[in-house]
Amino acid sequence: MRNVDNRKDAQDSMVAAIEVFHHEEGDLMWSQQWHSSPETLPHAAWNALMAEQDGASPFLKHEFLQALHDSGSACPDTGWTPQILTLHDHEGVLRAACPLYAKSHSYGEYVFDWAWADAYDRAFARSGQRYYPKLLSAVPFTPVCGPRLGVDAHLPPAHQHLWRTRLLMAMEGRLTQQGWSSAHILFPAAPEQPQALQRGWLQREGVQFHWRNRQPEPYRDFDDFLDSLQRDKRKKIRQERRKVTDAGVVFKIKEGAQITPDDWTFFYRCYAQTYLERGQHPYLTPVFWTAVSQTLRDHWVLFVAERQGQPIACALLAIDRQRQLAYGRYWGALESVSCLHFEACYYQPLSWCIAQGFDRFEGGAQGEHKLARGLEATPTSSLHWVEQPAFKEAVANFLHRERQHVQTYIDELDDRKPFKYLDDAD
Repeated sequence: MRNVDNRKDAQDSMVAAIEVFHHEEGDLMWSQQWHSSPETLPHAAWNALMAEQDGASPFLKHEFLQALHDSGSACPDTGWTPQILTLHDHEGVLRAACPLYAKSHSYGEYVFDWAWADAYDRAFARSGQRYYPKLLSAVPFTPVCGPRLGVDAHLPPAHQHLWRTRLLMAMEGRLTQQGWSSAHILFPAAPEQPQALQRGWLQREGVQFHWRNRQPEPYRDFDDFLDSLQRDKRKKIRQERRKVTDAGVVFKIKEGAQITPDDWTFFYRCYAQTYLERGQHPYLTPVFWTAVSQTLRDHWVLFVAERQGQPIACALLAIDRQRQLAYGRYWGALESVSCLHFEACYYQPLSWCIAQGFDRFEGGAQGEHKLARGLEATPTSSLHWVEQPAFKEAVANFLHRERQHVQTYIDELDDRKPFKYLDDAD
């Protein structure tokens, strides 16, 4: 049995709605809520639930999602219409949640399905079916693995399984209700994937590049890390760093409250310049950066390159001190200096991570050049539910072939790891 009601709250001239469905299973009641804005989420409960998940990150905090929406970075006007899903028990306690958007395009996702959209429209447009809108579980513009099907970690395993099943069923039901083509879960945490696969979701594999600190004895400093690399890689890195030093470039590192409003303004100039050089507009607006610089202040580290006392470039890391993780996110330069990109985006952050005792630095997607600088190929996954049976079969066949190519690619990258073999002698 199910009934539905709608609640609306107006704030800042924008209407935020919650669509509520009540369910009865035996003697127990529970509800699912679809939020058209992060504003209507139970803020503290959302943050608490997401923080206890495997792979939790600052990017799933309510403050981050709210800033994306309020700043006009990820909102209906930019093709990101929130459909955020929360599930509540009979007492109204949040038990499960999923960041969801209805997407009218595939920009800002880092899992590329443009070819799927083209094939789908060519095959079914005459019957009035279109690939977009689609349902997407992701953090906008953020290719970082983490929880997408969050459930209350304090529940017994069988109950966690039940609530995660309810999340998946709600997503699948939403597609049928709206007549949408497909649902996609990008960069989910590993424990979330088997349950979706059992329900018939399709898995797609990808590759990112991550640096991992040495275990069980972490690197003492950057030179100690360099000593673990093959001689030619070590020599090349030292040459690249020397070019930056010889150009008169020095770095200032600022963390959290040390990053001033002027620093953030300069960062945005650099960030925007990176997009403008490619003929693109930045995804994230100045209003977004102003918001997260305040609400998530302690999650940022800024590396500012200066020459003759003037800032010329910078790179921004997101960090999670509790989990000892750093995420390489954005960079830009107003002047051209040979090898400055490598210094700002890899060598300075890695030196900082080693000094701080961090376990991992995620360098993001794409870029085999990262391999020679000590980052390793790391598999990633996404999950896909396709409504149209014939198209689902075609996608499944494609993914089977693609998976073989991805695995071959990872094997080749592993053979090219820059680290010394145990029997290597310098």
